[in-house]
Amino acid sequence: MLPSGEQIAIAHGDQRAVVTEVGATLRTYVKGGVSVVEGFSAEEAPTHARGQVLYPWPNRIGDGEWTFSERTARPTIDDLQHATASHGLVRWRPFRVEAVNQNRCVLTLLLHPTPDYPFLSEITVAYHLGSLGLTVTTTVTNRDEVPVPFGVGFHPYLSVTTPTIEGAQLEVPAKAYVALNDRQLPTGEILPLAGNLLDFSKRKSLSGHELDVTYTELIRDDSGLVTVTLEDATGGEIELSLDRNFPYLQIYTGDHLEKGRRRTSVAVEPMTCPPDALRSGKDVVVLEPGQHWAGSWRLKRK
Repeated sequence: MLPSGEQIAIAHGDQRAVVTEVGATLRTYVKGGVSVVEGFSAEEAPTHARGQVLYPWPNRIGDGEWTFSERTARPTIDDLQHATASHGLVRWRPFRVEAVNQNRCVLTLLLHPTPDYPFLSEITVAYHLGSLGLTVTTTVTNRDEVPVPFGVGFHPYLSVTTPTIEGAQLEVPAKAYVALNDRQLPTGEILPLAGNLLDFSKRKSLSGHELDVTYTELIRDDSGLVTVTLEDATGGEIELSLDRNFPYLQIYTGDHLEKGRRRTSVAVEPMTCPPDALRSGKDVVVLEPGQHWAGSWRLKRK
């Protein structure tokens, strides 16, 4: 038995991806023999949320109770340094494999109420390989009898073809970022990026920059997509695009990861809400009983 359960392989042309039963996690994605994401082996469990689905909240949530629909949640703290709970509840749960064909797979999880999140909801994640690259579409359904709040995020680490990200160029089309306190929770301020070292709205080198930043006020094209571009030192480019249902992006350069993973890739994390949203209510999605929500993002190596 493998730590991440069943391994679901899909392919299209020169593209290959593997999604795992546990967490509906994107373990690998390769185009033309070149990695698009820095994943992990089948014999490993993912570390640092590598390729994982973040639900019912992305990023982190603070300690202490919060209440919605007259139900009280008591998050289990897993980051003791900051007294926060990280990346939701579904990362280590086995999903049900709903469908698999050559270039597409669909996985679903019915998330039952717990003290951390006292609501009944269902999340379905579909991975599709095609001419646009890898498209990931998520659907959330309220299976409860009361309105349900949630956030969704993903945690892919984009690869480079060099040993580290030094010399790589990053472009993040955004006008603002979320100010954080020393617990990495929002202060309530949204600050402009213009003139700030964190401003990557024009492509620039990552050398000397340590990023763990929540970007917002994203700059979208006419179709509503915002596209982050990572160009490595050899000229290879990866694009991650997200639709209007993801108004936040977390960019993390992995400066505090273990040796061998430190600054070897860039996490580009689509998020529907900022950190601590279930407690603050900021940009939380709320579904009425039986209602659905859906959002998509995609990855492409040029």
